[in-house]
Amino acid sequence: MIISRTPFRVSFFGGGTDYPDWYREHGGAVLATTIDKYCYISVRELPPFFDHRFRIVYSIVEDVKEIDEIRHPAARAVLTRLGVTKGLEIHHDGDLPARSGLGSSSAFTVGLISAIHALEGRYSSKDALASEAIHIEQCVLREAVGVQDQISTAFGGFNYITFRRDGTYQIDPVILPRDRLKTLQDHLMLVFTGVSRIAAEVARTQIDNFKNRVTELRAVQQMVDQAIAILTSPTTDLIEFGRLLHDAWMIKRTLSARVSNATVDHFYDAAIRAGAIGGKLLGAGGGGFMLLFVRPEHRARVAAAFRDRTTVPVTFEPSGSRIVLYQPVGL
Repeated sequence: MIISRTPFRVSFFGGGTDYPDWYREHGGAVLATTIDKYCYISVRELPPFFDHRFRIVYSIVEDVKEIDEIRHPAARAVLTRLGVTKGLEIHHDGDLPARSGLGSSSAFTVGLISAIHALEGRYSSKDALASEAIHIEQCVLREAVGVQDQISTAFGGFNYITFRRDGTYQIDPVILPRDRLKTLQDHLMLVFTGVSRIAAEVARTQIDNFKNRVTELRAVQQMVDQAIAILTSPTTDLIEFGRLLHDAWMIKRTLSARVSNATVDHFYDAAIRAGAIGGKLLGAGGGGFMLLFVRPEHRARVAAAFRDRTTVPVTFEPSGSRIVLYQPVGL
């Protein structure tokens, strides 16, 4: 039995500039962190006593004889790409809902690759995990996805990630005094809108509109450096970080008609009225989790405004995807 644990991610600034259609011409950058909420993947060889060769357990249970019969796209793609021949049983469990803007799809892909490699007795570097996941999602599944999710969930940590025109990337950890980092975390909260969506469908509408939104995307990219300047300045009030989040959300809403909707706008307006300084919808848009920047003394008031929705505190996570149980021969 092998169990991998892969964190979800929260992207603060720069989302959209991590799509190849953008960074191959302009370069790109994001400021993002992983959090202490995880995707767990367990994998074991399936004993040869069943009619099926593969069992995939997530929101449904699939028992199939061949890989190409698997309905879960990422599971099918990973098993095909890695040339799996032995029968496997794969279980997926997540701390937060899928399709909610936290990079859960990439966390699944990264975690499954890592677990299968471990089952075969192979170590996977974080760079290799990210690169393999990017290839599977973009080239095998041909999904309209960027590259920040695979990198963040594989590496973990609070990072400034830059994307070069040649397709390579650089990860620079954001170094902050412990008190400053804790203060930032204390100002952040997640609220689930209750709406799940397929991110690639929303992302495609943004990608198709890139040529008409060059000014906006350049502003989004510049906000990454502005945010880091706020965080690393010993004299700047962190409230400015929240205000910058608000400005970024106002720009992001213009990238596509599907980024926001009446439900999302209602949530955001309610949060601001309750005391939030700023925030944004995570991921491509359309639904999922909303990240809010709230003074600690106003957290209870904001949470009360969403008493019928799930609110989640944000705690940063430093380690990325890991194998947390390694028993390849069932010992």
